[in-house]
Amino acid sequence: MTTGAGDFELTMDELRVVTRYVVESVQEVLPAFEEAVPDDPRPRAAVDAAWEFVNGARRTKLQRVAALDAHRAAKEADSETARLAARAAGDAAAAAYLHPIAKATQVGHILRGAACAARVAELRAGDDPDVGDKLIEQARRRATPVLIDVLCRYPLAPTGKGRVAHLMSTLDASLRASR
Repeated sequence: MTTGAGDFELTMDELRVVTRYVVESVQEVLPAFEEAVPDDPRPRAAVDAAWEFVNGARRTKLQRVAALDAHRAAKEADSETARLAARAAGDAAAAAYLHPIAKATQVGHILRGAACAARVAELRAGDDPDVGDKLIEQARRRATPVLIDVLCRYPLAPTGKGRVAHLMSTLDASLRASR
């Protein structure tokens, strides 16, 4: 089964590969949110919704709602680490609805989770950029040929001035170069 009309086709199997990649990136940093905001289950619910889709469930309203809720939790968080962890969790659930539209903004749905996770790890290590660079390298090695093929259907990641944007661009370039 393929997704709706767009600039190219995406199959449900490809969407599951993308979602798995994002949720695997996010899972390790989710505690950064849960430690800061222990009574807010929204990012964890987004990760769980992403795993449900990855493990074969149909993509449903569950992933969309969980993604939006996690992004709301990110906006309400008081620390950068908590915000980034919640945003990454929202991206994991949202990956199930990646659009087959050749826009750079869609690349964020594929790579921003890994970039946010790397930035969270940097911050938790005293703002050490080497920690983030190592996580970006691990994310590059985890990428499957299917993920890279999907990524290469899109334009380059959007450029930005912040560290997360830099990490995302670095990951994007390294994945495309590995093709």
